[in-house]
Amino acid sequence: MASPTPTPPNNRPDALTLEVVELIGEVVARFHEDYEEAAAEHTLTGAQARLLSLLCLEPLPMRRLAQRLKCEPSNVTGIVDRLEARGLVERQSDPADRRVKVAVATEEGRRVARSLRESLRFAREPLAGLSEGERVALRDALRGMLG
Repeated sequence: MASPTPTPPNNRPDALTLEVVELIGEVVARFHEDYEEAAAEHTLTGAQARLLSLLCLEPLPMRRLAQRLKCEPSNVTGIVDRLEARGLVERQSDPADRRVKVAVATEEGRRVARSLRESLRFAREPLAGLSEGERVALRDALRGMLG
């Protein structure tokens, strides 16, 4: 990997850095648009789809869900209520602390989340045009940016 381009002495980003930032912004905007469309195809809001995706990784208490989604716990309660009514999540006692309730994706919730992921078109199509080495380099660069 090439060495990073130094920041000019006036502390302003160079033209390449600005272009990369613009491109990242465009990628994020397109991904969100595609994600919202895919969620709607599954009769979900974007927030419901994101919450369901998080729960497919692990059961989480409401407070942690709110932190991950960057919203108020009361909003998470409403989202979980709607997903629970559809049979996509359920509340269970936390085995580590029975006083705490965790939200858990049901088998149907995991199926819907998998179908939603598979229906995302934006990233899949351009990434298919990259070689495996290019995809690995992109993945590694993104991981590096996220620290």
